[in-house]
Amino acid sequence: MSIQDRVIAIIAEQAVLDPADVTLESSLDDLGITSLGLVESIFAIEEEFDISIPFNANEPTASDFDISSVAAIVKGIESLVAQKV
Repeated sequence: MSIQDRVIAIIAEQAVLDPADVTLESSLDDLGITSLGLVESIFAIEEEFDISIPFNANEPTASDFDISSVAAIVKGIESLVAQKV
C-alpha cells in the first residue's frame, strides 16, 4: 500500500467515510473533519509512519506543514518519510 493510500485510509477513518470518498482535492473541511479530528489524524499518521509532523494544534496556521488538502498532506508525509531514511 502506498503512502498516499495509507494517508487516505487514516483520514477516511477519522472522517467516518469510505476511503473511495476521500479525494486528493478534498480539504479537511470538505470531509467534515474538525480540529479534534485533525489532531487525531495527525497522531495516527505519525504512528503509522513513525515520523513527527511539525504541527502545532494550538496554532495550525503557524505550522509549515500544509493541511490545505489531502494532496498537500500526502506530499508533506512523503517528504517527512523520505527525510527519515
